[in-house]
Amino acid sequence: MKETRIMWDMPITIEIVDIGIDKKTIEQIFEYFEHVNSVFNIFNKTSEISQINSGEIPKIKWSSEINEVIALCEKTKRETYGYFDHERNNRIDPLGIVKGWAIKKGSDHLLNKGYKNFYIDAGGDIQVSGHNNKGKLWTVGVRNPFNRFETVKTLLLTNSGIATSGTYIRGNHIYNPFHIEKPITDVVSLTVLGKNVYEADRFATAAFAMGKQGIYFIEKVADLEGYMIDRQGVATFTSGFQKYTQSNFNYSFAYNIL
Repeated sequence: MKETRIMWDMPITIEIVDIGIDKKTIEQIFEYFEHVNSVFNIFNKTSEISQINSGEIPKIKWSSEINEVIALCEKTKRETYGYFDHERNNRIDPLGIVKGWAIKKGSDHLLNKGYKNFYIDAGGDIQVSGHNNKGKLWTVGVRNPFNRFETVKTLLLTNSGIATSGTYIRGNHIYNPFHIEKPITDVVSLTVLGKNVYEADRFATAAFAMGKQGIYFIEKVADLEGYMIDRQGVATFTSGFQKYTQSNFNYSFAYNIL
């Protein structure tokens, strides 16, 4: 069973290939994503995070979800030496972590329901579990940031997450917190593989904020692999990235291996 809906201003797809799928389960995931949007959408004045930023909700009355995500943001900030920054101009913006966190929550719900073979894709941030409907590893493509209709790398994944940060769709929405006034221009795309999409998403955001040094940071983090494309079209990837590729030597760009 597969269903796609437009939510969070992006397509979200859930596919479950186990036998005996209950459509209600997929509906529950989409309802949960709607709830997450109502809590964390900084562009919606009625969301909890917007009311927190406007001073309408004091810290003592923050929901458990807000407290959980802010704690994770602070943890990620420490682990990335401040490059993940959820506070700017005295406002809280946890969007760099919320999507991966929510997808993982949805994945955990499916696992707790007994489903083993599925994927959840929210705007290119993906969690896969088990195998596809042919009993094979899930196939995930890395998009060419210079041509959104072209895939430059095909990955074979199971029980893992993938997330990409870049400027080629949403423009310069990620900033270096140590040089806020200077847009990041030396990197156009950075894809991170992790044991789950939450880990991939949070570190992809921080690594992109580091510019071209971000891929070297990913190389040093346990259980993460990365693939970066710079503005010259040169791809640099971590030492363990190749084992996930469908064709290890079919590259569209000049490349460097760490």
